[in-house]
Amino acid sequence: MKRSILTYVLIVLSLGLASDWVKAEPEHSVKPEHGFVPDKDTAIKIAEAVLIPIYGEKVIKKERPFTASLTNDVWTVEGSLPKRLLFTASGGVAIVELSKKDGRILRVTHGK
Repeated sequence: MKRSILTYVLIVLSLGLASDWVKAEPEHSVKPEHGFVPDKDTAIKIAEAVLIPIYGEKVIKKERPFTASLTNDVWTVEGSLPKRLLFTASGGVAIVELSKKDGRILRVTHGK
């Protein structure tokens, strides 16, 4: 009887230790030194990838070229008005704000 209790306790302890060992293994993740969105080109590519499913490829292609500016580790990507609309009051452009550090999309909007 004592032997079976001891065996049971040893099994339970080894399972507990094994599960702790599995949990203790850190997940592998690369953290780029300059963030996941290190430059303007990357910011623009991500913004277009987000905008096309929302507003359609036809609309977004008309707003090229996109510009990107960085303030406080937030990229602001904006479309350009077509030349025929530059001097009129109508029309707006897409704007995407995203985190340089982790690539999170912080805001998506489109002017009217």
